[in-house]
Amino acid sequence: MHLLFKSKLLLTSYFILLLSLLSCNAFAGSAAKKIAGNAGSMLWAESFATFDEPWAMTFLPDGDLLITEKKGTLLLVDLNNSSKVVVKVAVKGVPKVAYGGQGGLGDVILHPQYKENHWIYLSYAEQDSSGNKGAVVARAQFIPTSSPPQLENLEVIWRQIPKVSGSGHYSHRLAFSPDGKLFITSGERQKQTPAQSWTQNLGKVIRLNADGSVPADNPFQDKGELAKTFWSLGHRNLLGIAFDKQGQLWTHEMGPRHGDEFNLTLAGENYGWPVVSWGDHYSGIPIPDHDSRPEFNPPEVYWVPTVAPSGLIIYSGVMFPKWAGNAFIGGLRSQSLLRIKITGDQAEEVERFPMEKRIREVEQGPKGAIWVLEDNKGGRLLRLSAYE
Repeated sequence: MHLLFKSKLLLTSYFILLLSLLSCNAFAGSAAKKIAGNAGSMLWAESFATFDEPWAMTFLPDGDLLITEKKGTLLLVDLNNSSKVVVKVAVKGVPKVAYGGQGGLGDVILHPQYKENHWIYLSYAEQDSSGNKGAVVARAQFIPTSSPPQLENLEVIWRQIPKVSGSGHYSHRLAFSPDGKLFITSGERQKQTPAQSWTQNLGKVIRLNADGSVPADNPFQDKGELAKTFWSLGHRNLLGIAFDKQGQLWTHEMGPRHGDEFNLTLAGENYGWPVVSWGDHYSGIPIPDHDSRPEFNPPEVYWVPTVAPSGLIIYSGVMFPKWAGNAFIGGLRSQSLLRIKITGDQAEEVERFPMEKRIREVEQGPKGAIWVLEDNKGGRLLRLSAYE
């Protein structure tokens, strides 16, 4: 009887320990897995937490995360506490967003001198009194030490012009260049022709100073006041933007029916939408290919069939030294993580990792790990590290 009692006690203790480990938000063993790329690379994926339609993330200097959810929540995510349990706290002061379709709270990035000035930048969709919508970029000072953490001194520094009907193709991804300029991707809002218009900022890449003013050296100085904010034009729906170590700007955009693009995005260039594409209209009506109109800048990489790209980093960490300068792109339709080798002004896809979920966002984190956010309700935050 004594041995039986002792065995039951040990068994009970074992199950209590097992349950406590499985309930830990940080390293749930059942969620950790090995991922093999199609070029032979191996990644170790660990799940940290789940979110409600997460869209973007950025790391703070202390290693914590800011994560946006489309419905309008900005979360401060503590990954560093001693209990190993992820703590999520909603940030106060986030502006009201127009949620629906592809719209809501979008990107979040830090000012290059965030440690000194505490400025963060948010993009989101807003609606006017007539029901039309457009993307907005605002900056605010983030106070993480208040209870709860909050945004102060929020000011809108850019808007899509004009607001239009529908809830698609806002794009509104953000990045700072090495010289401190703010770049914004502005989708054509599923209206196509504005991408070639000088009087609408839809279908463009925008370049501003950090306070929202317009740099005097932008490329289009003789096309009207609005065009002075343009860096490039002829874009569709750009959901990735990043600079490489040479200071070159790379963006990607979703094609119509196939024909997604990865572009070296140069000042003053026209990328052709909706005149040319490697894809076709959803109706099946063909679009002239890029090589039929050499005056438009063709993509360095394009995908047929679609991968539906979202999120972009150009890797510079120490965990994967052989991948320095490679781009990583999340795939929504392809449910994958794509590795792109960049050589000068050329690029090619060299590896694809099957993720089994739509990947919305990619970010480089502490110690050079690659972090991704899955799309939709219940989307996980995953850390991808070297598999040994």
